[in-house]
Amino acid sequence: MTTGFSSNSCRFADYFVICGLDTESGLEPDELSALCQYIEATKFRDGARGLASADEGENFEQSPLRRTFKSKVLAHYPENVEWSPFDQDAVGMLCMPKGLAFRTQADTREPQFHSFIITREDGSRTYGFALTFYEEVTSKQICSAMQTLYHMHNRFNSYDISRDTLYVSKCICLIAPMAFPQACRKVLQQLHQAVSSPQPPPLPLESYVYNILYEVPLPPAGRSLKFSGVYGPVVCQRPSTAELPLFDFPISQVFELLGVENVLQLFTCALLEIQILLYSQHYQRLMTVAESITALMFPFQWQHVYVPILPASLLHFLDAPVPYLMGLHSNGEGDRTKLELPQEANLCFVDIDNHFIELPEDLPLFPNKLEFIQEISEVLLAFGVSPEGNPLHSQGQAKHRSFRSTDMVTDRRNGNLASSPLNSYLLRENETIARLQALVKRTGVSLEKLDVREDASSNKDLKVQCDEEELKMHQLNIQVREVFANRFTQMFADYEVFVIQPSQDKESWFSNRDQMQNFDKASFLSDQPEPYLPFLSRFLETQMFASFIDSKILCHDDEDKEHTLRVFDSRVDKIRMLNVRTPTLRTSMYQTCTNIDEAEKAIEMRVVKIDHTALHPHLLDMKIGQGRYEHGFFPRLQSDVLSTGPVSNKWAKRSAPAQWRRKDRQKQHAEHLYLDNDQREKYIQEARNLGTTIRQPKLSNLSPSVIAQTNWKFVEGLLKECRNKTKRMLVEKMGREAVELGHGEVSITGVEENTLIASLCDLLERIWSHGLQVKQGKSALWSHLLHYQESKEKTDAAPAGLGPPGLIHDIERRKSDAGAALAPLKVSLIRDMRHIQNIGEIKTDVGKARAWVRLSMEKKLLSRHLKKLLSDHELTKKLYKRYAFLRCDDEKEQFLYHLLSFNAVDYFCFTNVFTTIMIPYHVLVIPSKKLGGSMFTANPWVCVSGELAETGVLQVPKHTQEITFECQNLGKLTTVQMGHDNSGLYAKWLVEYVMVRNEITGHAYKFPCGRWLGKGVDDGSLERVLVGELVTPNSENEDRMCRTPPMQQSPGMMRRFVTISPNSKPKLNTSQIQEGVGEAINGIVKHFHKPEKERGSLTLLLCGEYGLVWALEQVFQHGFKSPRLFKNVFIWDFLEKSQVYFESAEQREVTPDENWQTRVRHFCRFMRAINSTSRNIGKDGKFQMLVCLGARDHLLHHWIALLADCPITVQMYEDTALIKDRSLVNSLIRVLQTLQEFNITLEASLVKGIGI
Repeated sequence: MTTGFSSNSCRFADYFVICGLDTESGLEPDELSALCQYIEATKFRDGARGLASADEGENFEQSPLRRTFKSKVLAHYPENVEWSPFDQDAVGMLCMPKGLAFRTQADTREPQFHSFIITREDGSRTYGFALTFYEEVTSKQICSAMQTLYHMHNRFNSYDISRDTLYVSKCICLIAPMAFPQACRKVLQQLHQAVSSPQPPPLPLESYVYNILYEVPLPPAGRSLKFSGVYGPVVCQRPSTAELPLFDFPISQVFELLGVENVLQLFTCALLEIQILLYSQHYQRLMTVAESITALMFPFQWQHVYVPILPASLLHFLDAPVPYLMGLHSNGEGDRTKLELPQEANLCFVDIDNHFIELPEDLPLFPNKLEFIQEISEVLLAFGVSPEGNPLHSQGQAKHRSFRSTDMVTDRRNGNLASSPLNSYLLRENETIARLQALVKRTGVSLEKLDVREDASSNKDLKVQCDEEELKMHQLNIQVREVFANRFTQMFADYEVFVIQPSQDKESWFSNRDQMQNFDKASFLSDQPEPYLPFLSRFLETQMFASFIDSKILCHDDEDKEHTLRVFDSRVDKIRMLNVRTPTLRTSMYQTCTNIDEAEKAIEMRVVKIDHTALHPHLLDMKIGQGRYEHGFFPRLQSDVLSTGPVSNKWAKRSAPAQWRRKDRQKQHAEHLYLDNDQREKYIQEARNLGTTIRQPKLSNLSPSVIAQTNWKFVEGLLKECRNKTKRMLVEKMGREAVELGHGEVSITGVEENTLIASLCDLLERIWSHGLQVKQGKSALWSHLLHYQESKEKTDAAPAGLGPPGLIHDIERRKSDAGAALAPLKVSLIRDMRHIQNIGEIKTDVGKARAWVRLSMEKKLLSRHLKKLLSDHELTKKLYKRYAFLRCDDEKEQFLYHLLSFNAVDYFCFTNVFTTIMIPYHVLVIPSKKLGGSMFTANPWVCVSGELAETGVLQVPKHTQEITFECQNLGKLTTVQMGHDNSGLYAKWLVEYVMVRNEITGHAYKFPCGRWLGKGVDDGSLERVLVGELVTPNSENEDRMCRTPPMQQSPGMMRRFVTISPNSKPKLNTSQIQEGVGEAINGIVKHFHKPEKERGSLTLLLCGEYGLVWALEQVFQHGFKSPRLFKNVFIWDFLEKSQVYFESAEQREVTPDENWQTRVRHFCRFMRAINSTSRNIGKDGKFQMLVCLGARDHLLHHWIALLADCPITVQMYEDTALIKDRSLVNSLIRVLQTLQEFNITLEASLVKGIGI
């Protein structure tokens, strides 16, 4: 039926364009491609090839036939349409991205179809579809010019005007608001056929072009449309608003060219907004891969530079320091190694024709990757497409894709086929699937699950209106897309819960958009299965995710929502209804896609029954003689009849131009067809432009000023990005430290911190590769550092590494005892580089640059080092072009200033990541100054433990009392065990504290002691376990350090006051003691509520200052009867007496009940084990060990109850003692019971030598 179209529909095509050789202006070398030619020519200067290989692509370096010459837009109809102004430069460049190509009769001259995209500044898109073919050159002038060029090249054997026919490329093109490549290809091929076939077409060409421009509308959403080409009908259809957005490129081709594994890697790179460069000799392949990858991202949209076909003249754009997805045309002979790219540190390079992909380092795995590959492979196998890819076949797609499992269904119905589809003879015959047997074994795709589905197209009674091939393409497309979309609906099924709605009105929210958090990332990630985190934590930081959430915030109700968001939300709701997910069910169980069938049905229904048929082409009102043309040449058409459309057309008249413009420019690529208020459009548009300054380079004549302007935008963009990144990292980090100090809630996870630092490294690489002159290695930053190192080592005859003014010598330092104890490490950029170069595990330049950045962040020297690096102006000038970011002084200063702010927080991003490297440590023991250790005769030893490992016993020379050793990274240091062998005459040692420093990161830890080690002095201990804290150097005002109390202390500090000199410190009262116990327990509870990667040292919470051991010590000290003069009584003495009582009570069998017996047995067993240990740990050390073991085995509350009732308590404690107050003891027991739910693991150093 012919139909009145809805008021929103508009024209199928906006322009018809003809490009080619302008005979009037003659042969002009394409100076835009000159740059490209020059680069290529220098690379391939040596190899001269004949013309025979022309089919490999348009090569222009060897001979005049292979050069590029300027192509011109010869004509376009109509002159202009208001809602989509004609961009002559862009269309000319993209129709023939390499200019004109010449051929002779000896070369292949097959017509080539390709599509392209023009992105306007507001983000809206227009599509172009071009068919390039060759026509004979009739101009004698041009033929003789070509021959002259050949003579100049001394190539007499190539083109001879008398013998050869010269052909030149020409292009016809449709510019359309939506992408229907299949339909446009048919239209153009039929138009070309009309001029190349011997019989003239039924009507003049003008009639067909007029028809497609003015009488064929876009199909309305959810409908199909049939219209007439020159020789046959063309059918196109458009999905409804409830389906996935329009997509009409053959996805199967992408899988054939690259294989599932590579496609998935490329897809992951695109989602993480990594720079992607596609490389192929076929323009259409570049476009198909780019469009497919971005379509598979549904519901997310690529937010950055998007140029699937980069014209030769825009090669300089490859050093854009922003995420991009670009396609580069290869000429078929330069292999990848000859291609010099400005930036490769974070580049995904895809060589489409050679089935090859180069990935950036540290690419995380896509969640459930193997199951996902299996699910996609099953879909592909059902259509006879090899999941491994088969690049050779994508040429003759039609041949092998026509095999499909539906044919097998009919065969099985007739009894011709074995039941397992892949064992069939028919399949073994088919060359594609022969290779699948091996693949199947390799990928583990189970073939039993591969159901061979009967589908509508196989029921012969259904009359399909489009050809089988096209239907199969649509079916495969929708199936693969549904499988991909399902991954996101599963992964983000409850994303709405985590969206942070702005508290203020939209206007103020919008103006502060940069600073706002719009999604609760930490909570979302804490709910996710562990294996998803590396991918998800990076994905949540992308622009596409932020924009997606922004559009969610801006749309209140369904009416408001963008098409993609509406479709996505409806799917998410469906999943929620199907499995009412409770947070506990957050598993990594893989859920396959369930709505493939209904999606496929919708497509089939549209092609079985066509909804609309457009007017047929008809004769136009043309003068006699017009419309004739010469056979074999595509003519210029009569512009007078093509300049305006019909006046009476119902649907054309109804769409007011303003409405069209608004809908078309901003919404058509988002595919929703209603009009909404300008206000919201402004928001969404701005939201989409946030953070991206440039979507597509200006496709016009490239004057230096245009290039400069583009680069200026980049510089501004980089600075803004740097500001936002540093701010975000500081807010996260400070947020977390504030939490540790008791404010707010924790918001950053280890994974997230790693993600943020990785993205900072990526930003630095992009900055360092902007405007680079000379490229060496894959990392621009490391390359610059190496140049600097080389130049410094030449100029410095001084010992290497002691760079001149970079050293810190602070007189202030001496005031602080910790500082004076260890001479400060020298600040040297080169020395830090050497540390990295000495790490054998890091093999690549990119890895070295990242490690160096992490080390500099941890040492709080990043800004200072980079400032030093850039202070060598000569070097910077030599390496960078004038427009480079690093040569814009103001921006560079601001950038270094932003980085300086990282010094406000402590990062352990080097120590925590490079866990297996060897690190030198320096240990220094400081004996008490009052009772100098000069007479000390025994041999001391230490053993250093950290979060990752411990050293084992290290002997310390007794004279120097310091030692440097190298061992595998210990992580953050937690304890030092120290002692001596009690040899010699004077084996008593009073140690003030121990210092240990990591000689690479410069982190120094102080382990306070303040106790004796020796028999018959203090508690008789020969060894102690000291708990350490990080010393924060503060070069501006060192003496402040002494005044602020240290954060944590060893257990000894407080104990010394209580036992050795009872009068020096006021005793704590019962409420203070209760508070102390509560705080200590609270610390442990909080520790276990943090994510595992965030937890600090449990040892500190148990044995550090005000830890659990200290708190219980206060409990037992309270009301302890004063001993006689000069004799110390220790808590351990009380516990030993109690043990003796319990053991005798057991023998006397004075046992209240079964429970009591068990508790007593435990207590005595632990006491015996600790007393019989071979270690000389002294009485306080033993008490510490008992408390730690009791906490580990959840026995402390039982023991307190036992001891409170023990007669020994009555003898040794005064009546006011806390341990005798029944109600206080009960509340103490209740508090200690809270530890029962935690699984406490003790550091080895605390329980060494105990076999329980």
